[in-house]
Amino acid sequence: MTDIFRKHTPRFAHRALVDSGSRPFYRALSDRGGEALIDGRRVIMAASNDYLGLSTDQRVIAAATTALKRFGSSCSGSPSVNGTLLLHQELERRLAAFLGREAVVVTTTGFQANLAIAALLGMNDAVFTDMSNHASLVDGVRLGFAVHHKYRHSDMAHLESRLSRADPALGKLILTDGMFSVEGDLCRLPEIVALARRHGARVAVDGAHDIGLLGTKGRGVGEYFGLDDGADLITGTFSKCFGSVGGLLAGPQDVIDYLRYNARSVLFSASMPAPAVAAALAALDIVESEPERRDRVFDLTERLHTGLRAQGYRTGSSMTPVIPVHIGDEELGMRVWQGLFDAGVFTNVMTAPVVPRGRALIRVMVQATHTEAHVDAVLDAFASVGRRLGLIPPTAPGDFPPVVLARRKPTPSGS
Repeated sequence: MTDIFRKHTPRFAHRALVDSGSRPFYRALSDRGGEALIDGRRVIMAASNDYLGLSTDQRVIAAATTALKRFGSSCSGSPSVNGTLLLHQELERRLAAFLGREAVVVTTTGFQANLAIAALLGMNDAVFTDMSNHASLVDGVRLGFAVHHKYRHSDMAHLESRLSRADPALGKLILTDGMFSVEGDLCRLPEIVALARRHGARVAVDGAHDIGLLGTKGRGVGEYFGLDDGADLITGTFSKCFGSVGGLLAGPQDVIDYLRYNARSVLFSASMPAPAVAAALAALDIVESEPERRDRVFDLTERLHTGLRAQGYRTGSSMTPVIPVHIGDEELGMRVWQGLFDAGVFTNVMTAPVVPRGRALIRVMVQATHTEAHVDAVLDAFASVGRRLGLIPPTAPGDFPPVVLARRKPTPSGS
């Protein structure tokens, strides 16, 4: 007889990492912002995707506080029964106008927004997914019944091959992240849209990391590429640029109505709490009225990207405030993380299964609430740790590849 607990726990992939003495995961914070307090130590928070710094903005906090006092801490029901407030409907209307879509439905988390896609994936459908898609998109596909085709990360020739070989009678959906959360690169949306139109497919883009950050008005990767109508369906979250928690799906009215009544993650979850809704609304006001926050993030991002490359680190194809510093060996990655933490910089170490085994990296993220001094301190820490561990040369290399960032100015379609 097999004990289901004993079958899994001995092979727990992170056990050796946890037992090594380094504790990069599940660290408790007692303060938040550009800096954080961890175990009584103040460190630079370089591991948060609060890109615009709105989770600690006093206007966002005040809106959440007012809603908490008025509506309480929970809606105590799902949206279809007693969990819909006028506040939810206001947020949905505002988001539809902001994203230029007919309708929006909000969900309790961004993860649940992507799980809702399962309701669109029937047995007579095919879905095509980037191999680097977020876990929530992966699980949304698993819950559906469609034939699943994976294509290599941003490999458009591979995607075209998959589309060409698929049964033409099947309904088709191409599903991708807009901005990839580990590597910091963008999907190749112009090419994806062109392939979708050629093969009769629809396109769904998860804008979790790019809505609020990319494009002149912060509408995300579609606006950045000059393809506001490129995605037929957009999903997103409020836990990045909107300083809150919750999710959204935006698209045609009939599709959103269908999801309201058929997506299990929408129907059977308690509604997004009123304080979170009010916080997201206040953050949306700031996203729309203060584009300089996006400029600020990219100014600091360029400073950090350039500094890391000048030291000899590889940051891949990132174009955004998500900066992957490639290490390789997982044990070495843990040592780098520990060295940075000891130097007062809190980062993310990415190991298997988040990235393929042997391709560990340190993920650094930039916020509008950081200062130039914060960035310089991060660079100093990387320089010290990298030289001590032999990751970078003792002196900075003379030449290094320049960084091209996805700043606010939209890029013409197809470029």
